[in-house]
Amino acid sequence: MSAHADNHAHDDDHGHHHKETFVTKYIFSQDHKMIAKQYLITGTIMGVIGVIMSMMFRMQIAWPEEPNVLFEALLGKWAPGGVMDADIYLALVTIHGTIMVFFVLTAGLSGTFSNLLIPLQIGARDMASGFLNMVSYWLFFLSSIIMVISLFVEAGPASAGWTIYPPLSALPMAQGGSGMGMTLWLVSMAIFIASSLLGSLNYVVTVINLRTKGMSMTRLPLTIWAFFVTAIIGIISFPVLLSAALLLIMDRSFGTSFFLSDIFIQGEVLHYQGGSPVLFEHLFWFLGHPEVYIVILPAMGLVSEIMASNSRKPIFGYRAMIASILAIAFLSTIVWGHHMFISGMNPFLGSVFTFTTLLIAIPSAVKAFNWITTLWKGNLQMNPAMLFSIGFVSTFITGGLTGIILGDSALDINVHDTYFVVAHFHLVMGISALYGMFAGIYHWYPKMFGRMLNKNLGYIHFWITAVCAYGVFFPMHFIGMAGLPRRYYTNSNFPLFDDLANVNVIITIFALIGGVVQIVYLYNFFSSIFFGKKAVQNPWKSTTLEWTAPVEHMHGNWPGEIPHVHRWAYDYSKPGHDVDFIPQNIPLKDGEEELQH
Repeated sequence: MSAHADNHAHDDDHGHHHKETFVTKYIFSQDHKMIAKQYLITGTIMGVIGVIMSMMFRMQIAWPEEPNVLFEALLGKWAPGGVMDADIYLALVTIHGTIMVFFVLTAGLSGTFSNLLIPLQIGARDMASGFLNMVSYWLFFLSSIIMVISLFVEAGPASAGWTIYPPLSALPMAQGGSGMGMTLWLVSMAIFIASSLLGSLNYVVTVINLRTKGMSMTRLPLTIWAFFVTAIIGIISFPVLLSAALLLIMDRSFGTSFFLSDIFIQGEVLHYQGGSPVLFEHLFWFLGHPEVYIVILPAMGLVSEIMASNSRKPIFGYRAMIASILAIAFLSTIVWGHHMFISGMNPFLGSVFTFTTLLIAIPSAVKAFNWITTLWKGNLQMNPAMLFSIGFVSTFITGGLTGIILGDSALDINVHDTYFVVAHFHLVMGISALYGMFAGIYHWYPKMFGRMLNKNLGYIHFWITAVCAYGVFFPMHFIGMAGLPRRYYTNSNFPLFDDLANVNVIITIFALIGGVVQIVYLYNFFSSIFFGKKAVQNPWKSTTLEWTAPVEHMHGNWPGEIPHVHRWAYDYSKPGHDVDFIPQNIPLKDGEEELQH
């Protein structure tokens, strides 16, 4: 009830709101809708950088030692005569991984859609703290800038892989990128973690305290459940990565030995004694594995919402979907050891991690079956958002199946650190999360910008992206099983792998086409902001509260009173009604029963 009273207090000051200037509206905004757009556009720019990097190192793997005009133009001294230097190859792989995992997927999904949808779907005027929300975005922006600046350091950016294992990351003299580039990486990540924590705390408090009258937890859309649980995982696991980063800074700059021991450089023994790089692996993966669920859960929530809306039928197994989100959240914190099967861990511990890892397949499968059953016999509206949602389910299943192999300590040993691993996690968290993000953008774009995206460009974007994504990552499974190690800048020194060279060329061609076609999406996204068809209030005929708010953005979301909720979020095609959707704010008719699946 306190939330209800608080919302009314907001109502009173709503009429005489301060006049907004350009700076308070577009730059230092405390309005969750504007902050969501800031996150999305910053994440998009970072995504362009990340994709360009991946296209560059794919060209290097396909055509090693061949001069390339692009390399000379973009890499300068790192590509003398157009031939890529081995060190910069590692740096590109490292920064590509970091940008895509943290700055694109975490920010593009949690940052954008938690901000946009939590207040609108629970019936709140704004986030619990608009100021904290603004600080969270600007810390994210600052960390993005520092990460980009690190690309221009003279000795080169961080080059220890996105997992930054010591000693490459802990010894400033280990390689070029271990110096200033690595320091900037760590500073950037520390600021990013602060941003993520502030955002997560805000999301949790908002969902718990600011739901409108009648919005019980079992009436929440699955998007909100996913954002809520994602924020909780973030609060639990991000501080562990911060501690790892701080201890690494200590080792690098203050002479401690948390992660270093018995290091010899050119025959000279260094003074580090007693540390263990495996300790760093434990700290890193204790965040690293929950992180992949921090990335995938919001995408799952968006897909659940979009599928129900575009199938014109209720989501199948609503309560089972909530239970599986909670189960995934719990299990995600006890599986991190499956990244470390060959680090010399006790085989018994390996079998424990194998068991917990295979357990997490159960809630994931529950979700997959529920999505397929939601589509079953639905009146499917095949718009771009729906296509990306179906694509998400496809890549999530195909990528997830290889996870069963990698999660088994006996089977993982053969393919650990090969392209099989790259193929697995790119499909299951990279491509799947990107599809979830694209689906969300196509679906909620009218809510963000008041205009529609071009549908035909959306179809071009989806089909070419979908074909190219499988074209890149499907063959990778096979070159991985053939033993090709990841992160090698050329394989020409190994006659063993000569037969795989053609496969790498095919993968690269698909990657280049898939990268270039994102220009279609970028054109669609930015031109539609100004020239897109004006959106109606509820273009997809959805039931959730955000479509009851007016198209023009206003401070406080709804003019007058906040809508009250009378039913759950998925009343599509309900018998006894003339229309095939009933918004949550419509009271039940006499004798009508509320559905709860």
